[in-house]
Amino acid sequence: MIRLLFVGDVMGSAGRRALRSHLEPVVDRENVDFVVVNVENAAGGFGITIKVLEELDSLPVHVWTTGNHVWDKKEGVPLLDAHPTLLRPANYPDGNPGRGWCVEETASGVPVAVINLQGQAMMPPIDNAFRRADEVLEEIKAAHSEVRVILVDMHAEATSEKQAMGWYLDGRVTAVLGTHTHVPTADERILPKGTAMQTDVGMTGPYAGEGPGTIPLQHPPPLRACQAGRTDAGSIG
Repeated sequence: MIRLLFVGDVMGSAGRRALRSHLEPVVDRENVDFVVVNVENAAGGFGITIKVLEELDSLPVHVWTTGNHVWDKKEGVPLLDAHPTLLRPANYPDGNPGRGWCVEETASGVPVAVINLQGQAMMPPIDNAFRRADEVLEEIKAAHSEVRVILVDMHAEATSEKQAMGWYLDGRVTAVLGTHTHVPTADERILPKGTAMQTDVGMTGPYAGEGPGTIPLQHPPPLRACQAGRTDAGSIG
């Protein structure tokens, strides 16, 4: 048995400070073997940069996942090809930089696969996550037949879509964990065929004060979008 730790969307400088302060003590206290962190909002709430990645590089993180905001910082896009453990959703069309899954090992040599997917409902256009999940599982099986532990970051707006992915992959992966909304759901559970599921794990960052969990970091813009009835993809998250 190995112990996995998944950390939800790291939000801006406050989220990075929290990660630097608390990650290593949690890893030590809980005897964590493998760490995955979503960093799509790590650079000022939008994307990732070289400076931010260097700031976090010394932390005991095996894989970094992202989502739709990974493209928001122009300087961060080349990092997707340069860093094999920095993922973007696997269901972006062929031809985009980076990769959507990888396999890394624990200190004891146990291989762990991490898959990054993104939903379609109320999100920017993207290929079907369910069909792509099937393809990725076959790719992992072909390239790394020894893998028995598979963690999925399902980055999506709709709770129904994230739950559907959990049920779709039940028994085929170790865990399906939702990200993107920054609001944790109290539905963590083990599905009938053994897959761990939580619709959304929440975020790492400020939930009140000057930088709430809504995006952007300063809260008037998303509030104005809601007041104006603009709740389309991108206007509030």
